[in-house]
Amino acid sequence: MRIISWNVNGLRSVIKKDFSGAISFLKPDILCLQETRVFEEAISAIDFGFNRPIFNSAKRKGYSGTAIFSNPDALAVNLNTIPEETIDEQEGRIIVSEYDNFFLVNVYTPNSKSNLSRLDFRYKVWDVEFLKLLKKLESMKPVIACGDFNVAHEEIDLEHPADNHFSNGFTDEERSGFSNYITNGFIDSYRYFYPEKSKAYSWWSYRMNSRERNVGWRLDYILISKRLLNHVRAAFIFTDVQGSDHAPVGIDMEL
Repeated sequence: MRIISWNVNGLRSVIKKDFSGAISFLKPDILCLQETRVFEEAISAIDFGFNRPIFNSAKRKGYSGTAIFSNPDALAVNLNTIPEETIDEQEGRIIVSEYDNFFLVNVYTPNSKSNLSRLDFRYKVWDVEFLKLLKKLESMKPVIACGDFNVAHEEIDLEHPADNHFSNGFTDEERSGFSNYITNGFIDSYRYFYPEKSKAYSWWSYRMNSRERNVGWRLDYILISKRLLNHVRAAFIFTDVQGSDHAPVGIDMEL
């Protein structure tokens, strides 16, 4: 089974950039998308070669949103996973899809914003509640959590760490929040296979030819429960797949 996660930076936009060709190349069994920025009905007529897609769209038009395209049918789907008092559920940031052997969590983590105006919410609320969700699910069956986590976890995960310690996506708070997932039993699948691989990025600014020069950040992850580790055969960043400012990331599993 291959699981692919991709922040598409607008689904309608990426469809115009040979999205079907990219999917044919990636060959996912389950495709998790973030930042879809679209309502399901706007693309309901398009056949992606999967069973009925699962959308969690933001209430605000052209903002946020997640989707899962899956050929193995989900046993159950839950969109309302974070208590209302902690986040506006209308941002469409999480889909929990249950399969025979695991829960799959597709997440588009809130950005702390360039002025860090959302950092407190991100660190004190979102990261705390999202970890609670993962641990709750993990108590029932193994978990795969994939998506754009909007953080470069370690210095190896971005090109210029010394210049970005106070930048959104690399603050101590955001990195600590991500570390809490790791210390609570979830494994960064890519780093498990490539613990010292540098310049392995999944996002590049559109400015200054950043992607061509590979001046980027690793913001996209697939976390797995330790119980699944022996089933994961490979982890990938598909840097050559174009269409978004993010590259798809993926894992191959045998279950």
